[in-house]
Amino acid sequence: MIGFLNGKLISKNPPTLVLDIHGVGYEIEAPMTTFYNLPTIGEQVKLHTHLVVREDAHILFGFSTESDRLLFRTLIKVNGVGPKLALTILSGLSASDFHRCIAENDVQALVRLPGIGKKTAERLIIEMRDRLPDFSLTDSESEEPRTPSNNPNNSKQEAMSALIALGYKPVDASKMVQNISSDKSCEDIIRLALQGANQ
Repeated sequence: MIGFLNGKLISKNPPTLVLDIHGVGYEIEAPMTTFYNLPTIGEQVKLHTHLVVREDAHILFGFSTESDRLLFRTLIKVNGVGPKLALTILSGLSASDFHRCIAENDVQALVRLPGIGKKTAERLIIEMRDRLPDFSLTDSESEEPRTPSNNPNNSKQEAMSALIALGYKPVDASKMVQNISSDKSCEDIIRLALQGANQ
C-alpha cells in the first residue's frame, strides 16, 4: 500500500493531478477539497494516498489531509458507494459539512450531489452515523484553502470539465458556472459552482 506521495506538482486538471517523484509521473485522482489546497505548478506537495486495485486498473486517490483520506475510506465501505461517488461527496461537501448532514439527518443536502438519490442518502446517514467518531474533522488545513494560482482564460471551460468528471450533467455544469466571472481561477470557479449547487 502507498501511504503518501511527496513530489513536484506537474499538472492539475480536476479531478486529476500529476506528481513527479524522482522522474516518475504519478497520476492521482483527488477531490476538490484537495485541489483548493494545492500549491502552484512546480512546487512540492505531499498527499496522503489510497490505492484502489481493479482488474483493469490501479487508481491512486490523493488527499491533502489524513482526515479526508479516512473519510474517503469510510465512505467506500458503505454499500453502493464506490471511489468515484466518494470523491464526488468530498468535492461537494467539506468534512465538517458532511458531518453536519449526518448528525442532522439532512437528506436534502446529500441528494443535491450528483449520483446520490434519496435511498443512497438515507443509507449514508444510517451507516455513517456510527462511524463518524472514527475520524477527526478538525484538520485546519482542510478548512483553510490556499489561494489558488491563476489559470489561463479557459478556466471556466476547465471548471465545467471538472464538474462533468465529478458526475454533473454537461447542461447542469454549464448552468452552474455561467454567472461566475471567467477571470477567476479554475479552482475558484469550481468552489463557487459547488457552493451554489448546495444552497
